[in-house]
Amino acid sequence: MGARVLFERFSRIGLIVNWKTLGIAILAIFATWFSLKLNLVADYPLTIISTAVIFPIVFSIGHAYKRREASLDDYGTIKAHGRAIYFAARDWLPEQNEDRLQHVEAVLVHLLKSCRDLFKADLKDMPRHEQQVYASFSELSEFVKRMRAEGLASGECSRCNQYLSKMIVAFESVKHVYQYRTPRTLSAFSDFFIIILPIIYGPYFAHQAIEYEAPVLTYVMPVLFAVILTGLDNIQSHLEDPFDQIGPDDVAINAEKFVELLACGEDGGPCSASVIPKAQRPELQTPAAV
Repeated sequence: MGARVLFERFSRIGLIVNWKTLGIAILAIFATWFSLKLNLVADYPLTIISTAVIFPIVFSIGHAYKRREASLDDYGTIKAHGRAIYFAARDWLPEQNEDRLQHVEAVLVHLLKSCRDLFKADLKDMPRHEQQVYASFSELSEFVKRMRAEGLASGECSRCNQYLSKMIVAFESVKHVYQYRTPRTLSAFSDFFIIILPIIYGPYFAHQAIEYEAPVLTYVMPVLFAVILTGLDNIQSHLEDPFDQIGPDDVAINAEKFVELLACGEDGGPCSASVIPKAQRPELQTPAAV
């Protein structure tokens, strides 16, 4: 196992166990030590932990994961229909025009870069970046209209407008994921109990330590509680914003690769080259002699 792989794995652990985990663990250890000093021992029920903290956090994690998956679907919709408009500009008109293809490439890359800038920026900068995205959509609309004037059939022009409409719908859906988070009251509720419960459960940890009859295990339970509670909270926080590019599970908008693959196949060859050999193409075969 290489050093790079080890570094990546430890960096991912650092996304779950951080300074917040250390702070909560110190509070839990102090509460346990203080309870042992004052002989404050109690056998609290653990259902409070699951009811007050675990269930709300797990619910938030599930909701944040669904938001991320929905964002991936909508991002794929934007790319797929953008590629379809590019293919229409390349293949649906009677004459090839390199300037036309370069223009639609520039518009598509500007659209994706504007989306990336929007979703990575703070909410206060949203109006400025949002205008750039809508400007790209407006340019695509003008481009479809221009293709109609260059000879694109009305039905095919209508289909391109449908592609554009679906791209706009997908963008609006992703924008709402970026714009709205988990309800603040639910997040504040979880944060409050993550801090309070390890302190309140000091007598319970002291009770468990007495039963262990092993001093070396006295502070294992409070540290474990701190790691579990803050780890779940950190997972939820990272999934909450799938565009901040902090964790490895974020949605990365790679505009450069998208535009590069417009003109190049996945195998590195030009998209205009058919995967069917010329000798096997029906339109290139010589008719049989009658």
